[in-house]
Amino acid sequence: MAARLGGRSGGGDDLEVNHEINVTPFIDVMLVLLIIFMVAAPLATVDLGVDLPASAVEPQPRPDKPVFVTVKPDLTIAVGEDIIPRDTLSGALDAATKNNKDERIFLRADKVVSYGDLMEVMNLLRNAGYLKIALVGLDGRTSAP
Repeated sequence: MAARLGGRSGGGDDLEVNHEINVTPFIDVMLVLLIIFMVAAPLATVDLGVDLPASAVEPQPRPDKPVFVTVKPDLTIAVGEDIIPRDTLSGALDAATKNNKDERIFLRADKVVSYGDLMEVMNLLRNAGYLKIALVGLDGRTSAP
């Protein structure tokens, strides 16, 4: 049994040239790249919810009874006026916010507190379930005459 290649009736080794591009390998490469970017994109984003307004904007209105968490120069933590141990921060915030995890927590720290120590307190707040954190600072805007 012999098969004929091509449309000619005569025998010979001439094959027809196929001018179509096989796009399957290109699609495979694109799908692999898509998967790589889908995995890498969440790793490239910052996963810490902090509201930091620009220094030139008007101050945000304060709630009636804001909840302040203060980091003192000796790294003690206070909720409102009460100094508390670090391991009881979650319970103290639950009492101050009446267990409302959506309430904004105003975090303030002394100038001498290092960035790493401030991040530890922010991680404690996050682990306690409080994701809305506002950093408190002095108003550095100059007033125009």
